[in-house]
Amino acid sequence: MPTYEYQCQNCGHEFELFQQMTESVKKKCPECEKLKLKRLIGAGSAVVFKGSGFYETDYRSNSYKKDAKAEKESRTPKKDSTKKDSKKPKEKSPSPKKG
Repeated sequence: MPTYEYQCQNCGHEFELFQQMTESVKKKCPECEKLKLKRLIGAGSAVVFKGSGFYETDYRSNSYKKDAKAEKESRTPKKDSTKKDSKKPKEKSPSPKKG
């Protein structure tokens, strides 16, 4: 249910009212009790989607996800393969025989 903003044209009283969309527009001001109430157009009368599942990125195609992953991987620096080799024990080369 949306929240509607109301303003009295007689006394200027403003307030918000939480009501169903099918309910009729209120006409009587709760302050001065004149029939000069007007419903305003405000942000509260719109439906607001919050939480997961409502963002366009939640519904991306598989090809988009694949391309995004590949792009992300290309940006990250890869580990240098020469560092891995330096940790391995070096093989001893055969020493020449003296004879």
